[in-house]
Amino acid sequence: MDKKVGVGLIGSQFISSIHADALSRVADAEIIAVMSPTKGHAKSFAERFHIPNHFTDLDDMLAMPGIDMVVIGAPNYLHCEITLKIAKAGKHVVVEKPLCMNLEEADLMIEACKQANVKLMYAEELCFAPKYVRMKALLDEGALGKPTLFKQSEKHDGPHADHFWDVERSGGGVTMDMGCHAIQFFRWLHPGRAIKSVYAQMMTSVHTDKTKGEDNSIVIMEFDDGVVGMMEESWTKLGGMDDKAEIHGTEGVAYADLLQGNSIQTYSTKGIGYAVEKAGNTIGWSYTMYEESWNYGFPQEFEHFVDCVKNDKQPLVTGEDGKAVLEVIYAAYESAGTGRKVMLPFRPNVDKPYKLWKK
Repeated sequence: MDKKVGVGLIGSQFISSIHADALSRVADAEIIAVMSPTKGHAKSFAERFHIPNHFTDLDDMLAMPGIDMVVIGAPNYLHCEITLKIAKAGKHVVVEKPLCMNLEEADLMIEACKQANVKLMYAEELCFAPKYVRMKALLDEGALGKPTLFKQSEKHDGPHADHFWDVERSGGGVTMDMGCHAIQFFRWLHPGRAIKSVYAQMMTSVHTDKTKGEDNSIVIMEFDDGVVGMMEESWTKLGGMDDKAEIHGTEGVAYADLLQGNSIQTYSTKGIGYAVEKAGNTIGWSYTMYEESWNYGFPQEFEHFVDCVKNDKQPLVTGEDGKAVLEVIYAAYESAGTGRKVMLPFRPNVDKPYKLWKK
């Protein structure tokens, strides 16, 4: 495929704005259409980002020649239905988190894309965020020894759109909205190891007037080799976004704050890049630099998927990954609802995760 990859966007709000900006930085991509069912939204979005075509009907956009891949920035409850339509139209799919509402929908999406021979990427940008990529490299190169504990937290004062607050449309609260990031982050840090158990505590502490979902959660996951991942998610933290991670190992520890500063605070008994010649002594505490632009990794994420479409490669984060994340989310809600650790595999017979908590 020599031409640019033609992209269609679904959605015209906050996340689609991020998608449009990120894709504008990808040399091999060209946004040629945007679709939103709300009258006037697609038109104004197209004007803002200089997109030549806009639609209010998805079928009309999918019938347009030149679209190779479609990015879904719609509410959670629509992800499955839209993905099935895109796959049937023969277009590759990028789905924003969470993948969908339940594991049955995940199976339908994965199978539809396989049958249509199109790629399905689960959009987890933390796997592309430069600081977290560098953090994983510290672990992979052995600077931290063997991992023992992963931590990741994302906190702010609540969602920007009404559908996030509505558990019937979102499926759950902050765990469904932001916890999915941490789960895939841990799985990416520790590939090839299965999560065997999940324990969670959830509460609605501030936004009781807005949602039946939880606005704070703590979830502990244990991998089959004993490594533990702990995530903290909040919709009640004032003062802006907070996104941090830690890797603890037998030979060191690394702390990364995605939105503050320009280094990873690192302690290593061996030194950073100990296996190769590097100038300077990095044994003990040091500050590992990272790529200062594109902190959240969205342009890198889309550059990767465009390359997958153009050169027939497997995406780093797949629909199967999105399904695995969803299984952990369901286990977390079950644990919060029962007060017990939940063992995986776990496949409950409910259509939305929050119903396991609010029984």
